Amino acid sequence: MHYHNITKDDMLNGTGLRVVLWVAGCTHGCKGCQNPVTWDLMGGLPFDEAAKDELFKELDKTYIEGITFSGGDPLHPANRQAVGALIEEIRIRFPKKNIWVYTGFEWEELTALSFLPQIDVLVDGKFCKELLNPQLHWKGSSNQRVIDVKKTLNNNTLTIL
Repeated sequence: MHYHNITKDDMLNGTGLRVVLWVAGCTHGCKGCQNPVTWDLMGGLPFDEAAKDELFKELDKTYIEGITFSGGDPLHPANRQAVGALIEEIRIRFPKKNIWVYTGFEWEELTALSFLPQIDVLVDGKFCKELLNPQLHWKGSSNQRVIDVKKTLNNNTLTIL
């Protein structure tokens, strides 16, 4: 897995103060994407132990509510194994932190992912420039969904925040 940046003290990509890992790799090609520089799967830097240490140092801060995976697309098929392992490690090491994931894939395409229950909120769907609405919370276009993963899995019905 490659990444472009680790943003600290972010307030735009989920609730509270967060750490954001901007993962490289996306094939959706959404018109009007804010981060086309992250599309190249091999762009940015390799996510190595130094990057993980930096990420964990930020997550260890008591005022950080959680982590957001964005990009690119952290759930690009080539990223899923590494992102899933990292999510599982974060859940074990920081059980009180919440985990958000932004993806252009839709919920219905992701239900077989073994690490899905470790995610708290999934923002799904491709960005659609024609449906852009700056008034929306935590998403760019009205077709995207902000999904409460725990409630969705527990109730076996899609729960939108």
